Amino acid sequence: MNLGTYLTRSARYWPDATALVCGERSWTYAELDSATSRLAAALIARGLRPGDAVASLAWNRGELVEVEFALYKAGLVRAPINARLGRGEIGHILGYAPVRALVFDAAHRDDALAAIEAAGTDCLPVLLEDGPDPTAGPAPDTSALLGYRELLAEAGADLNAAPDPDPAPVAIDVDEDAPCVLNFTSGSTGALKAAVQTFGNRLANMRKLLMSDESRPGPGTRYLACGPITHATGMTLLANVFAGATTHVLPVWSAEAFVDTVEKERITTTFLVPAMVNMVLAHPGAAGRDLSSLTGVRVGGAPISPQRLRDAVRFFGPVVAQGYGLGETTSVVAGLSSQEIARAVTDDPELLQSCGRAMYDTELRIVDEAGRTLPPREVGELIVRGPDCVRAYWQEPELSAQTFRDGWVHTGDLAWMREDGYLFLVDRKKDMIISGGFNIYSTEVEAALYEHPGVQEACVIGVPDETWGEAVKAVIVPRPGHEPSAEEITAFCAERLDRLKKPRSVDFVGELPHNRNGKLDRRAVREPFWAGADRRVN
Repeated sequence: MNLGTYLTRSARYWPDATALVCGERSWTYAELDSATSRLAAALIARGLRPGDAVASLAWNRGELVEVEFALYKAGLVRAPINARLGRGEIGHILGYAPVRALVFDAAHRDDALAAIEAAGTDCLPVLLEDGPDPTAGPAPDTSALLGYRELLAEAGADLNAAPDPDPAPVAIDVDEDAPCVLNFTSGSTGALKAAVQTFGNRLANMRKLLMSDESRPGPGTRYLACGPITHATGMTLLANVFAGATTHVLPVWSAEAFVDTVEKERITTTFLVPAMVNMVLAHPGAAGRDLSSLTGVRVGGAPISPQRLRDAVRFFGPVVAQGYGLGETTSVVAGLSSQEIARAVTDDPELLQSCGRAMYDTELRIVDEAGRTLPPREVGELIVRGPDCVRAYWQEPELSAQTFRDGWVHTGDLAWMREDGYLFLVDRKKDMIISGGFNIYSTEVEAALYEHPGVQEACVIGVPDETWGEAVKAVIVPRPGHEPSAEEITAFCAERLDRLKKPRSVDFVGELPHNRNGKLDRRAVREPFWAGADRRVN
């Protein structure tokens, strides 16, 4: 099989249609197909073969899409590196994975070169020449490095000429079980590990998106990628290209850039993590913008409270859907459609706490410590099985044996299932608060906090307590123009929660830490309170 053939076919069907937009630049399907074939041919000419990996380290830009599809065509492994990683972590990845080439932008030049040297690996550095660093000052001198366009030229193409209307296709056949993407994640442990997503896993992800009446892309779809396209935001790229849709890549996220782009480009679908939803809802000018072109706003990547879902539906209209997945499952394994959310707002409020039901060929189970399936409404660990599920971490046999057992992915998430199959996540195993012998789920307390009009963002953690072992603490970012007191917050929660679950203390902060993928970093919030403790419950 070869996933790159879907781009070549779409270029034949819709050669002049716009496939990709990033900033002021756009690519037709013919141009994208030609560029990716040239890059694939150049990498093969450099001696790269299936099983070799190419890493990327850059802020959002269109060339990252070129790289992805070139690697599909050449049957190579993609190792996307989060652009916010430090030099040591980059070096760890280069030494840990079979990386033969690293493509990076000028903003990451020094880190990339230092990491290659530290890893001591035979890795070809390739600089993406054009485009300034969107987050820093002037780029360093790059004249001595192999440029991306120079590499493309090695394939023998004239870069200044119009694209060949019938370029020589590149399609190296690979097995479905061959590694396709090394999806690096720290999870809840803090240590980088790579879930090995196969070509078959990626195909299953594409199939899910194309099977969905709600998320299925087509020639009229304009999808806005708001977060890093190397990670969850870019998971729709293959399906978009298969179906002839247009993908707009936002170079730098901000609420202002989001509403500007949606309004100007008449965006139809997008994906937002809950932190992005919070920022858009809090943006003072967002309410007056014309966002009526949106037919689908998918929310995922982290839990979202019922109140925020209500707020999002009120703001965007009945087009908000949400889903649950992780790097170890490649794609969304449970989803709550916009119709279900709209129904939940009016008729089934409990459903707003759910992340949906199993998606298509995915199987979900809630099990106890012995692996026995639990009855409805009993909390246990969620395990998942399906063709998009990963089977191993790269070179981590012990960790793989813990997570991937008998064909099931053990997620480490605590959840329960309703009688009609709806899944309700309650917490990570390691985030559960144990106070006086009682289990308290941080997400349940956060859901109550988000109902308070003065709360913009909240994080609930367990902190040391001599009497109870742990006590519930709420760390809150107030909504602009509001100044709630700790006593007010505690009393508000007491009206909605069991007395054991209400926060024993409340801190107010200007912002909460988020990890490199935009998720709330609960571990960073918790750490200062446990730094001097003799023992750590979590």
